[in-house]
Amino acid sequence: MNETDIARVQAYLRATLGCKDIHIDAPKRRGESAEVRVRDEFIGTLHRDEDEGEVSFSLVISILDEDLPKVAKR
Repeated sequence: MNETDIARVQAYLRATLGCKDIHIDAPKRRGESAEVRVRDEFIGTLHRDEDEGEVSFSLVISILDEDLPKVAKR
């Protein structure tokens, strides 16, 4: 994933989700996934896939159970 990929996906996510605080950190090594965060909070990983000349990106968001709010049972 190069700088252009990261800038394009970051702009897309910011516009689509209406959040200017989304940041994508470049992978530490070539071929690894990038880290996605909102402000300082890590929210997931971004993967680049190329198949038969077509490029796609997958965002995997991890949500820990301990981060979820409590909901009253009915």
